[in-house]
Amino acid sequence: MKVFHNQAAIFPVGYHANRIYWSMRHSNRRCKYLCYIEEEAGLPLFKIKVVEKGHDDLILTGPTPKAVWNQILEPVAQMRSSSGTLKLFPVYLKGEDLFGLTTSAVTRIIESLPGVEACERYTFRYGRNPLMEWPLAFNPSGSARSEPKVSQSVAGAHQGRHSKSSQYRRMKAEWKTNVYLARSRIQGLGLYAARDIEKCTMVIEYIGTIIRSEVANRKERLYESQNRGVYMFRIDNDYVIDATITGGPARYINHSCAPNCITEVVTVEKENKIIISSCRRIQRGEELCYDYKFDLEDDQHKIPCHCGAVNCRKWMN
Repeated sequence: MKVFHNQAAIFPVGYHANRIYWSMRHSNRRCKYLCYIEEEAGLPLFKIKVVEKGHDDLILTGPTPKAVWNQILEPVAQMRSSSGTLKLFPVYLKGEDLFGLTTSAVTRIIESLPGVEACERYTFRYGRNPLMEWPLAFNPSGSARSEPKVSQSVAGAHQGRHSKSSQYRRMKAEWKTNVYLARSRIQGLGLYAARDIEKCTMVIEYIGTIIRSEVANRKERLYESQNRGVYMFRIDNDYVIDATITGGPARYINHSCAPNCITEVVTVEKENKIIISSCRRIQRGEELCYDYKFDLEDDQHKIPCHCGAVNCRKWMN
């Protein structure tokens, strides 16, 4: 990630944008420029394909957005100057702008990509954790409705010094420094420790829309009919947190048969909260996981487990 960003923009591999700009061959004509970001030898490669009617396609490459666009801007400026057309000043044009990387809608999407937390030099425009409204991809494991009712109590070592309410308030203020989102070694996306986390520490809250169990059952069938992953967490026998459409990053925490976190229901100001806490010391960069504790099902409805733990049960339910 160190070489795939600067202070102004992040350079995601696979990025593609179509731009319309002045032609290098005709002073009064525009043409299409197809912009790509690729990877070569561990470094970003910026590529532009010039598409103009009546001419063969031209491929230009450069190590930076500015370097590749200068191969276009300078000929355009010279042609327009010699023909008496309005002059352009390429020195003031930024390659990141011409690639479309600084466009507001594009920036919002890029800042939501997994791993952007590692972009230390980049100046975020929309916050370092724009994940709260992220749409979820199809989850091949099916329903992810977890059951905290059998989870053991956590933070017992700190009970004498700090109430759970004070621990909760501290967690709410610091959770963005605790975790980051990235590709999971287990499945899909996963949540990772952004720093060393001591045992019995509240890491993050599982948030979403609180609904009744009857509504949760109906919504679960609806989501499945839409081929959408289901992300729900039961608070008690009556209520469920639905994070499928609107939820926090905690919904990306994967299941493991050898978890480093546990879940518990904590009552704060007369409201029940689902908290994910560390059950052992977690090192920075380690993927967070907990036991979903699904009910046992028959062979026809078994969900395979991919956690890779030595004691893996092979099935999540």
